[in-house]
Amino acid sequence: MNKQQNKKVIVNKNAVKKAPQGNKCPVSKKCGGCQLWNLSYEEQLKFKQAKVNKLLGNFHKVSNIIGMEHPFHYRNKVQAAFGRTRGGEIISGVYQSSTHNIVKIDSCLIEDKKADEIIVTIRKLIKSFKLTVFDERTMKGFLRHVLVKRGFKTNEIMVVLVTGVINFPSKNAFIKELLKLHPEITTIVQNVNNKFTSMILGDREEVLFGNGYIEDILCGSRFRISPKSFYQINPIQTEVLYGKAIEFAELKGTERVIDAYCGIGTIGLIASKNVKELIGCEVNSDAIKDAKINAKINNIENAKFICADAGEFMLKMKESGEKADVVFMDPPRAGSDRKFLSSVLALAPEKIVYISCNPETQQRDLFYLTKNGYKVKKIQPVDMFPYTSHVETVVLLQQLSLPYGK
Repeated sequence: MNKQQNKKVIVNKNAVKKAPQGNKCPVSKKCGGCQLWNLSYEEQLKFKQAKVNKLLGNFHKVSNIIGMEHPFHYRNKVQAAFGRTRGGEIISGVYQSSTHNIVKIDSCLIEDKKADEIIVTIRKLIKSFKLTVFDERTMKGFLRHVLVKRGFKTNEIMVVLVTGVINFPSKNAFIKELLKLHPEITTIVQNVNNKFTSMILGDREEVLFGNGYIEDILCGSRFRISPKSFYQINPIQTEVLYGKAIEFAELKGTERVIDAYCGIGTIGLIASKNVKELIGCEVNSDAIKDAKINAKINNIENAKFICADAGEFMLKMKESGEKADVVFMDPPRAGSDRKFLSSVLALAPEKIVYISCNPETQQRDLFYLTKNGYKVKKIQPVDMFPYTSHVETVVLLQQLSLPYGK
């Protein structure tokens, strides 16, 4: 693991100088999705390094950020909103920053090329089949969003048609034509969302073609991805990120490990090859279902997944006299609340590996953990989202009472 990871770091460091420059996006100002489009890739990495240094540098020296060799078309998940212009033209694209005005996009330099092509095809088919698009003001219309997910290693493609109603006029003919134009699609799902909400997906689903899921390979393990599954958007950098997290944990094969916020079990199942027992916790029942399937797919028998609040589960472990050696935690952008962090402290693992997509909330959480018996030992930033202001960080914390390296 260490030799392979070091090799990746060296490759990525060299790549900073070779990253393509001079690409321009015609809608960058309207879209707002790429906040750093005016900077070269090398300048972006310097900006993110400085950001992490400022927020987390007081805890420990921050390692050099790991960038991408080719920082374009890295998003394996693409979603587009559908609507009409005042002139009646059907458009698809992204919501303008802080609004619900759709910016028309045919192709994006950070999105998967094939996903963009499929979305443009669907927009044309909507017109040729004389189907309607959803109007958020009247809450009427058929097609609301299209979500495309592609497995970069398997090349499997899922298309999710998010509709305002269940009735799908000319459904069979529409699906047949879409598959004729894009035979690479492996599954198509209709999701119904008729609520006034910012959420893309609704509760009702119907599989129109294929299995209703795709699979992809990450760090040598295979994962099933359903429409609602959370799967890291940049799988290339995810392998770097997870590789660092597992490297930080220094697993010897004897540990009992908790994977909090486990989702479909990605990091836990990858780590399970080097531990005695892995327990994954997640409140999303669909994700836990996928995690259990993923364990079977990979013939992993030392992992179990529980649909529960991870904080409450760890408190119950403590009350029962059980222990854990390592806790992996990868919370959402809001970070962890005080209740969850208190439960981690109660369980008192030797090591905490904290993966974060928001160093600002991670800073807050680290203040709490370091005031209550833990010390930061390593900090590694990883550029998961080139051309945006987002940066991921992996932080290793260890109990103050333990000698480093145990």
